[in-house]
Amino acid sequence: MANLPKLVLLGLCCLMSWPLPCQADGPDTMTKIHFLIPAGPGGGWDGTARGIGLALKSSGLVEHLSYENLSGGGGGRAIAKMIETARRQQNTLLINSTPIIVRSLQGIFPQSFRDLVPIASVIADYSCFAVRADSKFKTFKDLSQQFIQDPESIIVAGGSVRGNTDHFVLARALQLAGGDPRMVNYLSYDGGGRAMAGILSGEASVLSTGLSEAIQMQRSGLIRILAVTAPAPLNDAPDLPILKRQGINLEFANWRGFFAAKGLSQVQYDKMTGVLSKLVRTPEFEVIRARNSWARLHRQGPEFYAFLEQQEIQITALMRAVGYLRPKR
Repeated sequence: MANLPKLVLLGLCCLMSWPLPCQADGPDTMTKIHFLIPAGPGGGWDGTARGIGLALKSSGLVEHLSYENLSGGGGGRAIAKMIETARRQQNTLLINSTPIIVRSLQGIFPQSFRDLVPIASVIADYSCFAVRADSKFKTFKDLSQQFIQDPESIIVAGGSVRGNTDHFVLARALQLAGGDPRMVNYLSYDGGGRAMAGILSGEASVLSTGLSEAIQMQRSGLIRILAVTAPAPLNDAPDLPILKRQGINLEFANWRGFFAAKGLSQVQYDKMTGVLSKLVRTPEFEVIRARNSWARLHRQGPEFYAFLEQQEIQITALMRAVGYLRPKR
């Protein structure tokens, strides 16, 4: 009996040193997320994945984050990896956007969004056309007039392959201004960061990209944005010139969202959907969104899938209008 207090104390010490079970993920939290980015560093996919990751971490919704840049095949290499290694991708979110539809329509890769599980879109990024700060082009009209007079003199830089969004959105704008979209001299780079370097070095005349990829360079005075394809002036950047206000009736927003591999449990899909749904309501997300001048576009699950199907119809019509997609026979 004299040793009883010592035994009790020893037992308490053992209990305190025994590893406690890890707290299970809730319906709107995850322990870890791995972001698979189908392009090199510095572009829109990379910036969005890392921005979303930062918001997830700072809001406490996810404890461990990792990132993998896997470029190649116009994004097809990363999609193929998700499909072929699905069992190992339990916590992987593949970021993608309009190009998953465009490149599938073009046959650049054989897969489509239907070969993955659409989790949610989170933002939309308007397109913009930018030049170096010392460029002679002050407005989109200056650029379009030069293109109409001498198409070969305008070299367009874009962070995606020929025929993709960076290419056909500017081509459509020039077509509406009276130019021939088939004459666009497009220089393809691996990601928006390298495309930006292309106009800063003088290798290209104009950059066609997502606004989030250009806004910080505009604020630093290195480039000048000639036009943004938003329907109206942006609350986060009201001084940016809007293409529609310059007489070109074109609106375009490149959604960005996340996909998972097929074959996971419904519980896992629900966790992925839940964590992104909670994220877009946090102040941490709002800081990242405003900094990049993103528009909110949160659609999830079946609603996101239906949105993708509608986008496929709209993008098909737009690409055929500029001659970048042949009508089916």
